[in-house]
Amino acid sequence: MLKINRKVEYGLVALKHIHSKPKDELTSVREICEVYNTPFDPVAHVLRILNSRGVLRSEQGAHGGYRLMSDLKDINLAEFIEMIDGNLYWTDCSHEKHQKCTIVDSCNIVGPMRSLSDRLVEFMKAISLWELIIENGNGAFPGQLTFEGLPTT
Repeated sequence: MLKINRKVEYGLVALKHIHSKPKDELTSVREICEVYNTPFDPVAHVLRILNSRGVLRSEQGAHGGYRLMSDLKDINLAEFIEMIDGNLYWTDCSHEKHQKCTIVDSCNIVGPMRSLSDRLVEFMKAISLWELIIENGNGAFPGQLTFEGLPTT
């Protein structure tokens, strides 16, 4: 089953929460964890990653926290997953080095799996974080997936 990593989910929750606040107001990790009942350490780790990538900016001090620095329209879901998780592939053979797969040389579905991975990545590249968590964040995601699995424009 395809599944988004829990840390990616925490990152999306945090970005939506931070975005909902006035631009001059900081958000602490503790605040996010208390509001959404999420574990502190993974959320703190994700926010540090987003800070290092320039998506957020941290401010130290007793009343410190994070503020949004990037336009969520400029970050697509594929980029975001790569920021947090470091990889964006669904099968071992769809990764260019396919080091984990022991049967890649004799496998008869390597091509289809790579094609599927490429199509999923292209779909995720077509979805901005803004579109995913702000614009459509309170309802169903609109039908942007065609029967062929490719994004429509």
